[in-house]
Amino acid sequence: MPTITANTGTKHTLVVLLEDEPGALNRVVSMFRRRSFNIESLSVGHTEEANLSRMTLTVAGEDNEVEQMVKHLYKVLEVVKVTDVTAEQSIIREMALIKVTADKPENRAEIMQFAEIFKARVLDVAPDSITLESTGPEDEVDRLFILLKRYGIKESVRTGSVAMLRGSSVAGAI
Repeated sequence: MPTITANTGTKHTLVVLLEDEPGALNRVVSMFRRRSFNIESLSVGHTEEANLSRMTLTVAGEDNEVEQMVKHLYKVLEVVKVTDVTAEQSIIREMALIKVTADKPENRAEIMQFAEIFKARVLDVAPDSITLESTGPEDEVDRLFILLKRYGIKESVRTGSVAMLRGSSVAGAI
């Protein structure tokens, strides 16, 4: 069995439809762990279908390695469908909440300007901090983080990627 090294090759975005059963997420993640395949981001939520969850995984690897992972995913009983949307026309977004130090008036003004440029929403303002919500492509969220670092990021959380095919195509169609 080939071992796939973390953070090599092309970044792939996989959309996995799976039955909403206790332990299903653990079985999928365990399969990746057993094969030493690194998950760069993972996001899971309910779908429009009752009893189905939709998982978006971002992994790095050569095309043939990711193809093997897809085959292994189908061995997990709860997995219904796997779609690699990497080469497809798709919308891929990530959300981040960022609490940044803003204890000086001039810093507050600059942080608000960055929020406006990146179309981030201001969720909370405190005497010494501002909390922003940023949604967009991963690299755009990364750029906002880089700009805000100079003020001091007090706390942050990111969702991981979520993906959907453009147009009338459906990644989760069974």
